[in-house]
Amino acid sequence: MGTRTGMEVSAAISEAVKLARAEIIAAYPITPQTHIVEELARMVADGELYAEFIMVESEHSAMSACVGAAAVGARSFTATAAQGLALMHEMLYIASGLRLPIVMVVVNRAMSAPISIWGDHSDIMAERDSGWIQLFAETGQEAFDLTIQAFKIAEDQRVSLPVVVNIDGFTLSHVIEPLVVESQEDVDKFLPPFKPVIQLDPDKPITIGAVGFPELYTEIKKQQNVALVESYKVIIEVWKQFREQFGREYHPIETYRSEDAEILIHIAGSTAGTARVAVDMLREKGEKVGLIRTRLWRPYPFGDIRKTVAKAKAIAAVDRCLSFGGPGGPMCSELKAALYNLDQRPFIAGFIAGLGGRDIMIEDFFTIVEETKRLLEEGQEDEYRMIGVRE
Repeated sequence: MGTRTGMEVSAAISEAVKLARAEIIAAYPITPQTHIVEELARMVADGELYAEFIMVESEHSAMSACVGAAAVGARSFTATAAQGLALMHEMLYIASGLRLPIVMVVVNRAMSAPISIWGDHSDIMAERDSGWIQLFAETGQEAFDLTIQAFKIAEDQRVSLPVVVNIDGFTLSHVIEPLVVESQEDVDKFLPPFKPVIQLDPDKPITIGAVGFPELYTEIKKQQNVALVESYKVIIEVWKQFREQFGREYHPIETYRSEDAEILIHIAGSTAGTARVAVDMLREKGEKVGLIRTRLWRPYPFGDIRKTVAKAKAIAAVDRCLSFGGPGGPMCSELKAALYNLDQRPFIAGFIAGLGGRDIMIEDFFTIVEETKRLLEEGQEDEYRMIGVRE
């Protein structure tokens, strides 16, 4: 049985990594991620976790160490944020291209310049096409659960791909929340030992990551993409197994008061909590407003999103990242692409909010809903709006 306790979310993630029996942790400190690896370093030093903690000189080296560790069959973990994730960029593609089941937590933080240590989604959106399975947590319990689930998903031999769990910097990573910490015995029942599909072994030498000549490269990339797309089935299986064992339910798209909603707020991450309060307040005023929240970002859950929004008149797609020179925010663009070929689809209004950690208030969601209604009446779907910009 799990134990209910109050815990900083970063510490809860560290606890999840310990319960998952990670064997290699390679990391470099960066705000607001540092608490995760500090706690893991303490666990290793105190003998609570039997693992090798590799102190590296950069995030590029951290991912490089995880690549090497996973290739020889070690359960591997790292965590980072913002510029640290950007420094890993090259190695992210290598990890996914080599089909290595590494687990990483990204504590989402705004990208410089100007320098910002506060949270938005610009770091992970720059890596959305790197070939990793990508998940977003709203709460501390989700962050704990998704971290354990990530190892099981990544290491499934039908998948064998790296997984990133995203949590919002400070607004989630540094807060203390009540959550259930599962026992080691129960986690062991859920998460079996890692059995790699391919393993580097000096007694049975093989080559991985060799040159991909033009005659082969396209087919290899197609194979990688097929594996990522088909990982959806395994993710659903893992969430079903988790629900059956621990009682907590997970879906690619989470909904709130959406069944009869005419306008849906679409968002990811911890800000969904604020949006949920706004929905309740608008419902009290007679507004048919609901919420849909993206948990699974890659592979993109096309079927789930189409089914969820089918009855709505309009969607207010709220991004915490600006796609410079593009049509607004990445999640809004993906939503439009997913619904483009439908005979009947909701009107979609794009909004950018919360950049650089700026608070998104309940009143901001009121503004977003009112603006969506106005744009729906005027038919101005192609425009996006930035919320709270000072003139």
